[in-house]
Amino acid sequence: MNLAAFVLASLVLAVTPGPGVLYIVARTLAQGRAAGLASVAGVALGNLGNAIGAALGLAAVFAVSSAAFTGVRLAGAAYLVWLGARALRAAPANDGAEAAATLPVGRIFRDGLLVALLNPKTALFFVAFLPQFMAPDRPPWLQAALLGATFVAIAAATDTAYVLAASAAAPALARWRGAGRAGRWASACTLIGLGLWAAASGSSKTH
Repeated sequence: MNLAAFVLASLVLAVTPGPGVLYIVARTLAQGRAAGLASVAGVALGNLGNAIGAALGLAAVFAVSSAAFTGVRLAGAAYLVWLGARALRAAPANDGAEAAATLPVGRIFRDGLLVALLNPKTALFFVAFLPQFMAPDRPPWLQAALLGATFVAIAAATDTAYVLAASAAAPALARWRGAGRAGRWASACTLIGLGLWAAASGSSKTH
């Protein structure tokens, strides 16, 4: 797959409402645009840290052998399918009720940063997702770092769009319960489809 395919897959995953989006929207509805943007900034910075960590780990694994690349890639495909299946079984997300308390903007940024940075599931997601778009004959650290930063930028852009929409249409978005369910299904189907594609593609190189 090429960069365009990666951007498309990342955009689909980033734009579908999940727990993170619902939290950001809830914080925006509770405290306004500045709070929502602070949440986006904190989460994005934390995710970038996880992406860099994943890139370092992938580089270390791929340095061992090309077989390690294939093994990690297939394991990542299985993990993506598992994530999608779990999302389908998950209960409807809490629409961020816990985000209702008023907090300083600096605290909101710090909370978003720490939650994202210290979440091992985020690093595991990057380890599973990024190799599907990497070529084994190119520098793995550089590929993973660039793809991870691209994904984080895309997610930050879509999250910012949600913040702006929420602040402009607060009354309508306050009743936004069905979107969480639809987003969960869209994200789950994307993850499962990507995992199945990666498994079926075998050891063919990406480019």
